[in-house]
Amino acid sequence: MDGTTPTVIDGTGGTLIPGLIDAHWHAAFTEIAPTAMMSGDSGYLFAKAVVGAGHTLQRGFTTVRDLGGPTHGLKRAVDEGVTPGPRIYPSGAFISQSGGHGDFRMPHEVPCGAAGHLSHTELAGVAVIADGEAEVLRAAREVLRQGATQVKLMAGGGVASHYDPLDVSQYTVAEMRAAVSAAENWGTYVTVHAYTPRAIRTAVEAGVRCIEHGQLIDEETAELLAEHDVWWCLQPFLDDEDAIPMSGPSRQKQLAMVSGTDRAYELAIAHGIKVAFGTDTLFDPQLAGRQGAQLGKLSRWYTPAQALQQATIRNAELLQLSGERNPYPGVLGVVEEGALADLLLVDGDPLSDLSLLARPEEAFAMIMKDGRIIERTRTAATW
Repeated sequence: MDGTTPTVIDGTGGTLIPGLIDAHWHAAFTEIAPTAMMSGDSGYLFAKAVVGAGHTLQRGFTTVRDLGGPTHGLKRAVDEGVTPGPRIYPSGAFISQSGGHGDFRMPHEVPCGAAGHLSHTELAGVAVIADGEAEVLRAAREVLRQGATQVKLMAGGGVASHYDPLDVSQYTVAEMRAAVSAAENWGTYVTVHAYTPRAIRTAVEAGVRCIEHGQLIDEETAELLAEHDVWWCLQPFLDDEDAIPMSGPSRQKQLAMVSGTDRAYELAIAHGIKVAFGTDTLFDPQLAGRQGAQLGKLSRWYTPAQALQQATIRNAELLQLSGERNPYPGVLGVVEEGALADLLLVDGDPLSDLSLLARPEEAFAMIMKDGRIIERTRTAATW
């Protein structure tokens, strides 16, 4: 629409739904190899991110909560209309302890510290390595200064990282509280990467408002999340065609993690925990193209209506935790008068067939973001 002449769209036989929201995305890392993140040229990384942002929007995801990476420039370019892409709620560099899930230094790189040097990933804005309350406080303030809408901490072991076993807990309550205090002073919140009960419980004690992943949770810890009204951004990780390719120790950690996915969803449902949908797709453009298929996978645990609610109105509620740091004032995730006009016209009924969302090139008759119809320029092979 050009602002003066209305455009009339015939939606007969279609279903109008809100634009989709991915609450755990890494816009800088979806279409590159891990080596590019750890040692590649920043210009190449940003060029790939621009292309990936366009692909994301063509899949009907009009908003993403970016949970780590140098995306502030990409967000600005999208907001200014320089390049197409979804709204981005950026975390900026994620914060990690030495040897934690965000420590991607090469073995020969000297330790951080007063006499040390920043690693490539730190210089590129991928991560901040911080140890102790003072360093974590400084790191949180720094990412907020750069425009983070929420602060991301690594609170436990990871699959893709080399130094940390899956079962380890990272950061003390006091260290996490330092980040929480900085975020609260800025009117926003902290979310953490964590899989195990101990890591999750430490984060809740520190005042963290959202848990990312959590596949290895137990029932007592699930009860704690419900009691403290903590959000849980849970991904449908399974050992299937959508699993990120891993080898060696990372593959063993991946298998251990995905073994808990079914139980995690069961506990979330049983205890009425507020669950958000995210994909956390990394390092593979073909897997990124399966973003809608990942959403469709929620039918393993939810009705199609419940799955769609997670990726729209529920995720929109999570985004509101950013408070005064919310860069996009307005109502997201619903189709109603006065809301931000992010809309998808689906050729069919996703409430009967959620797999339609996995075929955007066929099923989406229209994609609209902020009242503007998005030009369809990509083929199915590149989506």
